[in-house]
Amino acid sequence: MDIRIGSGPDSWGVWFGDDPKQTPWHRYLDEVAEAGYAWTELGPRGYLPEDVDTLRRELDARDLRVSGTFMMTHLEDEAAWPETEQWARASAELLQKLDARYLVIIDDTYSDLWTGEPTRQSRLDDAAWDRLIATTDRICRIVRDDYGMVGAFHHHAETHVEHPGDIERFLRDTDPEVVNLCLDTGHYAYRHGDSADLMRHHHERIPYLHLKSVDGKLRDDVNLRGTPFATAVADGVFVEPQEGVVDFDAFRAVLGEIDYEGFAIVEQDMYPAPFDKPLPIARRTREYLRDTGWGERR
Repeated sequence: MDIRIGSGPDSWGVWFGDDPKQTPWHRYLDEVAEAGYAWTELGPRGYLPEDVDTLRRELDARDLRVSGTFMMTHLEDEAAWPETEQWARASAELLQKLDARYLVIIDDTYSDLWTGEPTRQSRLDDAAWDRLIATTDRICRIVRDDYGMVGAFHHHAETHVEHPGDIERFLRDTDPEVVNLCLDTGHYAYRHGDSADLMRHHHERIPYLHLKSVDGKLRDDVNLRGTPFATAVADGVFVEPQEGVVDFDAFRAVLGEIDYEGFAIVEQDMYPAPFDKPLPIARRTREYLRDTGWGERR
């Protein structure tokens, strides 16, 4: 088993490229290294410096390396393909220059983050589903064939691939030689999924992990009431690993059984977050992972 532990701007309350409510990028880099992480994701477009020389210099100064980045778009929207392709290629080119390999692909939400009002149909018809599958396949083929990258689809609350059944269907309908899965333990638990079970059955499709957990009581209330995702986050539905419903001991045991080799990127959604909140949480989380056998900083 070879697990490379990292974190990302999401754990510092960063959701957008530019937002005064968010931790400034230089403070994020200082603190993620101080917390004991060697790997970072890039976060949303425009958050970290986009000039490669500047970014590499800032990373090197803190002994940080990049695991990957993400893109989030409406994958079922054919009209958006030119912009989607441009985004995928730009992301892959940047990752290539930073010696990183993973592009995480997320379907955009079907509801307004703040109000919960629907902006699209929450369930796709078969034709729209097929478009989502085809777009994901195209992105993954482009980044693999043209850039040597790995595309990993990320299921997400309030998107068209959020429930365990959605993920099973997605895996059945995509080419296992092309499309991988980024398993997010928090988003899976948010919709009552068992990450250890999913990993046991589909580990050959999962080279990349997001580690997070949820408060079980708040999660159940969110699902009962239909609370908007951003409101649930602000209410504290995502919690430190040792405090939530995800059984990380059982999950790590499965990783040992399958001899997992890949990244495990810690996330704890907390937008918006006071600037002094993320670092103590990041330190405690890194210490917890170290104490429970997830490895040292490397």
